[in-house]
Amino acid sequence: MSGRTGSRLGDTMSYLFMLVMFVFFAGPLTYLLSMALRDKREVYRGAARYIPDNPTIQNFITVLNNSYFPIYLWNGLKLAALSGLGVLIVALPAAYAFSRFQFRGKGLSMMGLLLFQMISPLVIMVPLYRYMNRLGLLDTHFAVVMVYIALGVPLATWLLKSTVDGIPRSLDEAAMIDGCNRFSVFWRIILPLSAPGIASVFIITVIAGWSQFLVPFLLLTKNDLMPIGVGIFNFRGMQTDSSIQLLAAACLISVVPAIVAFLSLQRLILGAMTSGAVKG
Repeated sequence: MSGRTGSRLGDTMSYLFMLVMFVFFAGPLTYLLSMALRDKREVYRGAARYIPDNPTIQNFITVLNNSYFPIYLWNGLKLAALSGLGVLIVALPAAYAFSRFQFRGKGLSMMGLLLFQMISPLVIMVPLYRYMNRLGLLDTHFAVVMVYIALGVPLATWLLKSTVDGIPRSLDEAAMIDGCNRFSVFWRIILPLSAPGIASVFIITVIAGWSQFLVPFLLLTKNDLMPIGVGIFNFRGMQTDSSIQLLAAACLISVVPAIVAFLSLQRLILGAMTSGAVKG
């Protein structure tokens, strides 16, 4: 009886904790939605109520009709997608090597990836700017994508290594007995069987690239090159009719794709992040 009571209490506490977390994270979004649905008069009147008196979607229409906003969306999507592909190109062979090969310094190399992941981008911003400036890569999407890839590879390598670890080595050996070399095993065996993990890592990387602000803010100055995060930051100063309700609408439009992608594919993402966690 006491066991059931303890189990119910644990479930209740878990649901309560999840409810608190939901309110904590969803609260700002709902208030942002409230601001985006107000007209200019109600915003400047200082109304504190959550539900506007006269809800309107005109702010969203105004933002989407702005000539710069589609450019920001396209730039953000392009940078995020290219960084996702670049991360996979680098991280997949690295994950395969860490999973299948034994070499000196393997443990230190894996630990080095973790340590690199823990470094804040703020620490490298000044030398990174000077480095890109000397290379003549400022105001180019190439520079931004390269930095995105460098920031995303460590976590992607760890996640993909867990995925490759879950593939039996006997498949590699059987393929090599049949005449396949290492590259053929990687291309014909590992990649197809790692497809769910690859997809989830790509999605995680794209979401991270979509929400990036600091790197493009530092490396890009031309307005037609800016992604959505930096574009919204400059949105108010560029438009004479911009105000709080338009910025709120712009922010919501920018975060909705990432939220929808995560909620739709959360099982795939969590599966990749936890694969290999209980592997003996």
